[in-house]
Amino acid sequence: MTTAPRLFDDVQIARNLKRRQSVDNFVRELVLEDLSERLSAYKRDFTQAILIGPDAETLPSSLVTANGPVTVQRVEAFSGAEFPALPEGEQDLVISLLHLQAVNDVPGHLARLRRVLKPDGLLLAAFLGGETLTELREAFLAADLQVTGGASARVAPMAQVRDAGALLQRAGLALPVADVETHRVRYANPFALMAELKALGASNPLADRPRRFATRTLLSAAAQAYAEKESDPDGRVRATLEIIWLAGWVPHESQQKPLRPGSATVSMRDVLGGETP
Repeated sequence: MTTAPRLFDDVQIARNLKRRQSVDNFVRELVLEDLSERLSAYKRDFTQAILIGPDAETLPSSLVTANGPVTVQRVEAFSGAEFPALPEGEQDLVISLLHLQAVNDVPGHLARLRRVLKPDGLLLAAFLGGETLTELREAFLAADLQVTGGASARVAPMAQVRDAGALLQRAGLALPVADVETHRVRYANPFALMAELKALGASNPLADRPRRFATRTLLSAAAQAYAEKESDPDGRVRATLEIIWLAGWVPHESQQKPLRPGSATVSMRDVLGGETP
């Protein structure tokens, strides 16, 4: 078996989060609002449920489905360990929020979450992906080339929604669904964006990050490159935030299955009302 490359520094991520002066997080609030809407569509009783996310003590201890309230056990996502410590026992529902974007071995991680679920149990996950912060990544790339003549890893790589469904299937989950929510947020200037990322504990999480602090010259060059490309007429700058949602079920005999090839009882000619090509 091959070992997944170590892209993210789990200990540094936990350290970044501890340094914050506030646990307020507008991204988490967006995700929780979306989670509430999504869960409300499930007509299912979940008696054993886990909610994994950053700042676990601030997450809700109860959620609601179409069948009523669900009590969840909250688990801290970023404790400094590669995999969070989960409660004992099989679960009906596992929810992972804003964690997978900083996991080194995503297929292995999903497989471990799948193993704590009962047959016909549900896994829901939301994480940053796609084009999130692509503007900042491009601005730092341009600044690095201008100031140092090279490039450094300063913004984490992001998974694409087109790959998400395959990850669920690889983890042994059935009926996989993947979709993305795109948000455009605006800031007074690029420095305001950088300051908010630091306040959210989202400073560079990469294991291969530069060990020296970015110089004032580099930051100024990045801010200038950002503003030149992403400014609105009022002077504010845009930033992209994409949240990928995954849903998959542990296989069970009660779940719908594709029909066997050749088993159809209605011909295409009858459906189309004429001859088929």
